Amino acid sequence: MAPQRRGAPKAAEGSGPERRRPSSVKSVRAPREAWRKWLRAAVLGTCATLAALLLWGSLGDDDDITEVLAHRGEVLAGRFIEVPCSEDYDSHRRFEGCSPTKCGRGITDAVITRDEARRIRSIAEKGLSLGGSEGGASILDLHSGALSVGKHFVNLYRYFGDKIETIFSEEDFQLYRDVRQKVQRAIAQAFGISVSSLYLTKPTFFSRINSTGARTAHDEYWHAHVDKVTYGSFDYTSLLYLSDYLDDFGGGRFVFMEDGANKTVEPRAGRVSFFTSGSENLHRVEKVHWGTRYAITIAFSCNPDHGITDPAFT
Repeated sequence: MAPQRRGAPKAAEGSGPERRRPSSVKSVRAPREAWRKWLRAAVLGTCATLAALLLWGSLGDDDDITEVLAHRGEVLAGRFIEVPCSEDYDSHRRFEGCSPTKCGRGITDAVITRDEARRIRSIAEKGLSLGGSEGGASILDLHSGALSVGKHFVNLYRYFGDKIETIFSEEDFQLYRDVRQKVQRAIAQAFGISVSSLYLTKPTFFSRINSTGARTAHDEYWHAHVDKVTYGSFDYTSLLYLSDYLDDFGGGRFVFMEDGANKTVEPRAGRVSFFTSGSENLHRVEKVHWGTRYAITIAFSCNPDHGITDPAFT
């Protein structure tokens, strides 16, 4: 019997799709590539968003500031804002003609010159060169002798002894007294009280703040607080700034905290900011993001029992 003719083997028919596979794979890969590109873009977009949020978190915690009371570029002869007094003073002994009945906050660039600010800053730099905190905030108190060293404080007069006489001079301490007296007179005039009714009180100190992370609670300077609550002796608080915002440091502005209407003071060397110390002037300092911020806090009490003397060069 003659062999029968058979059709092409099925295997051969099945080989057709194998030859068409490249075009089929290409059609499948196209949406996959589009998906990968979309996913890559989404991931990059998410990373960019997260980076922006992190940056906002580090800088944007101060975006609630709605008014600048004193810009760094202004030279103010005097600016005063009266606010209602809190009840904080009622729980302390009151002194007629001194204890706050008129409360508020003031800023002036006309009390201390920029040259005086430069010279008094050099006192802070000399003293703090003997130590300094491991964290971002260092303190020098010429009255008590307290100096930040590492994670602790030492009494620089006892710790360094006679070496102090090679660090500071009588001229340094005289300048310090002169500046304190000028600030005291400015506060008395603004609040309508007698200069002699105000007593310098503790703590009165230099501060040096940079962007180094906090190592102890003493380095966490940025928390909101009320001076009269923190330091019962305070009735009037002042700050003399010894460096310039955005020239010497970033961040570090002083913020008066109010419901929905925070106010800020931009530091300027020689600028004096002063205010009554009660809850009517709840405040904080922004974190310093770069550079170094120098200032001196000078506090006054109406209670002579809380008074301290000026430091003396011996």
